[in-house]
Order: sequence, then structure tokens, then C-alpha cells
Amino acid sequence: MAQWRKEGKDETYTEEEIEARLKDELPNWYYEGGWIRRKYKTSGWKSTLMVVNTVGHLAEAAWHHPDLTVSYAFVIVKLMNHAAKGVTDKDFELAKKMEEVIQWQPAAAEGSALDGTPEDPRFKYIKYD
Repeated sequence: MAQWRKEGKDETYTEEEIEARLKDELPNWYYEGGWIRRKYKTSGWKSTLMVVNTVGHLAEAAWHHPDLTVSYAFVIVKLMNHAAKGVTDKDFELAKKMEEVIQWQPAAAEGSALDGTPEDPRFKYIKYD
């Protein structure tokens, strides 16, 4: 994994640095229009609200707030540091935490006592990568 500069928490990255870092660290995210973005696909409205609430909790806890596009079966998250007017370490760190929590599957954890959501479409709520 490449090492990235960390001169200051509000230092912005160039477009090339952002693209490279996304490729290395957050392959399901992309850069567009000054933001790093991710589309989470869900199975419907209730699932979408669970994703929105998770993003909301993590963002509030981090005190770094994304822009969201919310629809019936997806949520688009857009991150950029408004004060710095660009993408910073704050954006990458929050995106990683969102990935960790939203994509978590207990059944995927070896030796977990938790079963995870059944494969039955009646119970699935998010489309895992």
C-alpha cells in the first residue's frame, strides 16, 4: 500500500493523488466534481434509511458532514472538506469508517457467533460488494 503525505489534517490532495488513493484504499469510491463519492445500493426504503442513519451517526461523531442523495434503493455519499475547499485526510478517514460499518457482515467473520442476514431476498437489505 502506498504511503500518503500527512502534513496537516486540512491539506488538500491533488486530483491525481485522490485517484491513486481511492484506487489503493477505497476502490468502490470515485472522484467527481471535487468530491469523493460512493453509491450504496439497498433493497428498498427501509434499508436506505438504515444506511442514511449509519452515515449520519458516523459523520456527527466525526464532526465531518457529507452531502447525501437519497432515493428508494440507493444512497450516494459525497465527501469533501468545505473549510479546506478540497479533499483531505478527514474525507478519506470518514469514507473508510463508512465502508467498515456499512459493509460489515458478521457471517463473513470467521468463528462469529452472529449469523448475519439470511440470503433470502425478504431479509436482505444491502447489496454487498
